[in-house]
Amino acid sequence: MNKRFFFTLLAILAMTSTTMMAQEHKHHQEQGPKPANASNEHMHRSSVGDLASRFESPERDAYQKPEKVLEYLGKLKGKTIMDIGAGSGYFSVKLAKQGANVIAADVNDEFQQYIKKRIEKEAIQNIQLRKIPYDDPSLAEGEVDMVLIVNTYHHINDRSAYFAKVRKGTNKEGELVVIDFFKTDVPVGPSTDHKVSIDEVVAELKAAGYTSFDVEVSLLPYQYILRAK
Repeated sequence: MNKRFFFTLLAILAMTSTTMMAQEHKHHQEQGPKPANASNEHMHRSSVGDLASRFESPERDAYQKPEKVLEYLGKLKGKTIMDIGAGSGYFSVKLAKQGANVIAADVNDEFQQYIKKRIEKEAIQNIQLRKIPYDDPSLAEGEVDMVLIVNTYHHINDRSAYFAKVRKGTNKEGELVVIDFFKTDVPVGPSTDHKVSIDEVVAELKAAGYTSFDVEVSLLPYQYILRAK
């Protein structure tokens, strides 16, 4: 093999390698961040449109009982509330209509756009959108009176670290409200192995710095409500 051919071959190989790396980098950028855990991967096998239809369905209303939940939460008017995992805005819109100032937070751009169109269509003034990463609620210290997380707790990894940040973002008189599925076989929600039991939630939130817990297990047929301060 002569030297000129050898060096030409090396140059071609280097150019090919650079092109492949650039294409791979572009592919990862287009794909965006990977879901935090198996629950996210499972959920996003469905399109955002399909998920929104499911989230806003009469079937969900029947078991979610949003009017009872809002009544249970008490006076909401004037409170600043972050709805983590806001999705289609199911609770964000209802909280806003109760007079709360709502931060509709989600990791998904498509859901954020869905809520944006919804609040424009319904002329809702007291909801702001916030795109958040998987590992951080993106709250300023003491920014909110309440953080609500519905059917989303089990989607989060390293939950004690995550909710320590939530606690810092909630003012001293505020609270965290977790609504999620009982860790048992029920007709709705994820498979049992994706669910998190009440005892697990309490243990993880204690590690995050919460010291006071109130658990409601009879208001909803398939979910518990846990209030932590």
